[in-house]
Amino acid sequence: MYGVVRRYRFDPQVSESIDHHVRIGVMQPVRETPGFVAYYWLDTGDGAGVSFSIFEDKAGADEATRRTADYVQTHLQRLMGDSETTEGVIQAHAPLWGGG
Repeated sequence: MYGVVRRYRFDPQVSESIDHHVRIGVMQPVRETPGFVAYYWLDTGDGAGVSFSIFEDKAGADEATRRTADYVQTHLQRLMGDSETTEGVIQAHAPLWGGG
C-alpha cells in the first residue's frame, strides 16, 4: 500500500467552506481512482488540516492527484495555499477490520 499525507494551514474562518469542498469536489474523484483504499480529511478547527489517502500503489496516488488537481487549484488554492506533502510505501498498519 502507498500513502499520501498533505498538511495545510488556513484561516479558521474558512474551515466550513474547505470541508464542504473536500466532500463535494475532492473525495469523489479520489474514491473513483483505481487502487483507492481510503481517504480521510481532518480539520482541527484552528486553521490546520490534514488529508491522508491510501492506495494500493504509487500509480493510484499519482492518478488521484492528477484527477483532483484542477478542482483544488480552482476552488481550494486561494483558501488553503500550498500543502506540505509526505508520501511513501506504508510499512505497517493496524486495520480495524482485521488482517494486516
